[in-house]
Amino acid sequence: MKRRSFLGNIALVSALTTTEGSAQQSEPFLHEKKPQETLTADLIVAGGGLGGCAASLAALRDGLNVILTEETDWLGGQISQQGVPPDEHQWIETHGAPKAYRDFRDAIREYYIKHYPLTDEAKSRKYLNPGDGAVSRICCEPRVAVSVLNEMLAPYLSSGRLSLLTEHKAVSAEVQGNRVKSLDVVSTRTGRRVTLSAPYFADATELGDLLPLTGTEFVTGTESKAETGELHAPEKGNPDNVQAFTMCFAIDYRPGENHVIEKPAEYDFWRSYVPKMTKPWSGRLLDLAYSNPKTLEPKTLGFHPEGIKTGDALNLWLYRRIISRQNFTPGTYAGDITIVNWPQNDYMLGNLIGASEKDFRKHVDRAKQLSLSLLYWLQTEAPRPDGGKGWPGIRLRKDIMGTDDGLAKYPYVRESRRIKALFTIKEEHVGAANREMAVANGAPGDKTKAATFSDSVGIGYYHIDLHPSSAGDNYIDFASLPFQIPLGALLPIRMENLLPANKNIGTTHITNGCYRLHPVEWSIGEAVGLLVKFALEKKVAPGKVRKDKGLLEGFQGFLVGEGVELEWI
Repeated sequence: MKRRSFLGNIALVSALTTTEGSAQQSEPFLHEKKPQETLTADLIVAGGGLGGCAASLAALRDGLNVILTEETDWLGGQISQQGVPPDEHQWIETHGAPKAYRDFRDAIREYYIKHYPLTDEAKSRKYLNPGDGAVSRICCEPRVAVSVLNEMLAPYLSSGRLSLLTEHKAVSAEVQGNRVKSLDVVSTRTGRRVTLSAPYFADATELGDLLPLTGTEFVTGTESKAETGELHAPEKGNPDNVQAFTMCFAIDYRPGENHVIEKPAEYDFWRSYVPKMTKPWSGRLLDLAYSNPKTLEPKTLGFHPEGIKTGDALNLWLYRRIISRQNFTPGTYAGDITIVNWPQNDYMLGNLIGASEKDFRKHVDRAKQLSLSLLYWLQTEAPRPDGGKGWPGIRLRKDIMGTDDGLAKYPYVRESRRIKALFTIKEEHVGAANREMAVANGAPGDKTKAATFSDSVGIGYYHIDLHPSSAGDNYIDFASLPFQIPLGALLPIRMENLLPANKNIGTTHITNGCYRLHPVEWSIGEAVGLLVKFALEKKVAPGKVRKDKGLLEGFQGFLVGEGVELEWI
């Protein structure tokens, strides 16, 4: 029997949610004490983001017992603890995601209708968007998403079929051959250590933390063109080169008031900081300009906290607005509320994947300083249309993020460890230009459509969107095609009972750019939860489901019956 431990990094995110719930660190716990408790289930899901919740809900509604762990005190991952309204495709209201995901979105709307004083017009709107933000058709408050997820899980908690361990972090695993036997988690509040045992484990953590714990083969960063043959891959790969992460925050605007924060300790650094990139940035990071993601030419942005049009430039205030006061009865809100997840607070100076506790803490703290510096700059120096500088009435809404410092509970992570999978999705399968080249060179299929996967377990769509990276790459942003999620990308090359349920599937650095968004993460998680149910029922390994045509067809029929779409119509 072999035991793999990850003891040196327990506090990496161990205290992500103290009472304040922010990405703060505490003293590391003593890890070698014997577990105080052992819990068993059919499925252990580590990570309570959208993928983890989807995997849990899918398994639970089909009769399995589940243990779900989460490092923070909020479920929801990207949409809640990280503060990011869902990035989705234009068909999301009618198709292109599982029924369960659309039910989740509908439940968010119903929550507002039931609990908030909406105007009659907003209440009657079929596709209510509480914030009317430009980035999403359902921009909502993080806390509402958390409430809806808690409601969806409540019956299973009550019945005892779900055990929910919030503020718990995985620290070690017991592995025998190609199977995980158990996982140890530690409470970040009390230090209590619990052993979790099950036939199946899902890694839905934000950084793919279970992969090194269990010895599951994985890759990180960029692959070279020689490795993948991808059109946009670099000539030389770099496992440490990953996309920027962001510490998001929420603000509103109170005209005539002064809510200017104390000058951040690193403000002078960030005020003058110019990102160093192989293809140059537009200038200073704290400015109303950035690199156009598609052309990399300088592009002007606008900003007006009253939502007033800023010429032809995008008003950043409207971009990720989560509350539009116009949707609520007069007097409910003095102004709008918006999320700041902009090019200006993307943190590019470090990589969180595999970082030591010290480095993780350093980069999160510096990313917080960047975000607070952006806020201070908006309050004191941002250019106004009247020729003045600064908007002192901008107020940091700490309550929206549920933290004392007003910043998200966890970094918005765009890139994770990725399993070495039985099948790896490459740019030639989903990238518009690369797909056309592949078909011209003899690949089967239609050059105007993504590759067809006979083992499809879901579908999704987003353009390939890679943010500036820790090694100095500027944006990589180009067209993709509506795609399928192949089962082979969810199966590690060796491990039999560990499945990825977040951004850690078998993609490349390039294709991660379109498989990392909210509805796709949910689709991945749901497929994993249903795969575990099917494998247990048929008494076969997940790999066997893919290999055996009859089993695969049976599983795909099961998915369709559960409301999962397998191909684009």
